[in-house]
Amino acid sequence: MRPVLAVTLCFVLAHNLLYTYIAPLLAGHLMAGQIDRVLLVFGVSALVSIGLTGMPIDTWLRPLTFTGIGLFLVAVSILAVTTEAPLAIYGAALIWGLAFGGSATLFQTASSRAAGPAADVAQAMIVTAWNIAIFGGAVLGGAILDSVGADGLPWTGIPLLVVAAGSSLCMGRSADGSRTV
Repeated sequence: MRPVLAVTLCFVLAHNLLYTYIAPLLAGHLMAGQIDRVLLVFGVSALVSIGLTGMPIDTWLRPLTFTGIGLFLVAVSILAVTTEAPLAIYGAALIWGLAFGGSATLFQTASSRAAGPAADVAQAMIVTAWNIAIFGGAVLGGAILDSVGADGLPWTGIPLLVVAAGSSLCMGRSADGSRTV
């Protein structure tokens, strides 16, 4: 259960520190007037992701989790290294939405499988981790914005997603090394 919580916390923290401060991030890319369109691309691709995740989740939970983290890492990397390239930013928003849309379903399913008969407790723990990440994204993002500016937001997301990827390698392993997810 711990790896599932770590993946959830790091992934959602990375998401929220970017999403909460999307306006200053886009302003740094000279796209302050396009926030609504960037968020529309993100939202539509997130809806597509929900459908794509829901269909194969029972048999492809681990690969879908790795794919989501990998896609988000690509999107954040594009945001980190791109300057004044609107098409790249729209592409990053599309990829980010694909990564994020099905994440709640993935993490809830993984926690239920990891917890077995204690699935109700696991669901409460996932919700708590998710809410801590929302709070943490606002606080950490605000601190980064005040100290180094909006350019620091994606650079902070990258190590969080690397930790999520590392934790996901442990996700689904029981104490005896057998797979549970």
